Amino acid sequence: MIRAELSDLAIFASIARHRSFRRAATELGLSTSALSHALKGLEARLGIRLLHRTSRSVAPTEAGEALLKRLAPALAEIGAAVDEAASMRDGPSGTLKINAPRSVCRLLLLPLVTRFLAACPRVRVEVVADDALTDIVARGFDAGVRIGERLAGDMIAVPLSPPQRFVVVGAPAYLEARGLPQAPHELIGHACLRQRFPGGEVLPWGFVNGKESFDVSIDGPLILGDQELILDAVLAGLGLAYIFEAYAKPAVEAGRAISVLDAWCPAFPGFFLYYPGRRHPPPALRAFIDMIRRGDGV
Repeated sequence: MIRAELSDLAIFASIARHRSFRRAATELGLSTSALSHALKGLEARLGIRLLHRTSRSVAPTEAGEALLKRLAPALAEIGAAVDEAASMRDGPSGTLKINAPRSVCRLLLLPLVTRFLAACPRVRVEVVADDALTDIVARGFDAGVRIGERLAGDMIAVPLSPPQRFVVVGAPAYLEARGLPQAPHELIGHACLRQRFPGGEVLPWGFVNGKESFDVSIDGPLILGDQELILDAVLAGLGLAYIFEAYAKPAVEAGRAISVLDAWCPAFPGFFLYYPGRRHPPPALRAFIDMIRRGDGV
């Protein structure tokens, strides 16, 4: 296989893009004679003419057009990689935009971002707390956070937490008055506090019996859009809630809430930081991913 020098390919791409030796020479900081010599050498090694050139015009041949079409994204990727390597000399810089559910922002992301900013002071981080299933590419985010079950197949995912689970909790006074449910079907008739996502979906209450997973149809007097508010309602004695165990743990340990149906509550793979697989991560995102993979995110 014939391999052309990378510098000669870059020279050809510049001439073909500008359709001018003079403008390409200005861009590359070389003389027009140096560009002409490099191009002739490239064409000789490839055994094909890449540019039609006269005293008045320059235009790619059919072969030149085909080569330029393949070269342009490859040269851009190489340039980005070189720029990234150079930027690491003084540490990563730029802005890192992350989209994540509200609960994840409080439980996981803010502590991570705090440590990251201390280690990378030249980076600015923007976190958008959002419970909707936002398209991070369309909305201009570098990365997002979701549970593993909701990740698209074309995304690269980095584990952000150990396995998680939902638990059912209630205030002691409520459970004393209404009784402790011993199985999921006994939730029917209880005051169940539900969560609605921005897209309109109500969070289902899912349980496991051996290897079988199932949802229970529940009802109750209050629907809220935020797990922190739901926990406040539980502690006020308004009913039972199905929330992240990590959210409920401080209240349970303090005796302000009681966890029920623990044997029925399923674990799920946990949260993942994800980003488009077809893109080269910018320096700030790469540094954040490296921090997580070193073990700071689990």
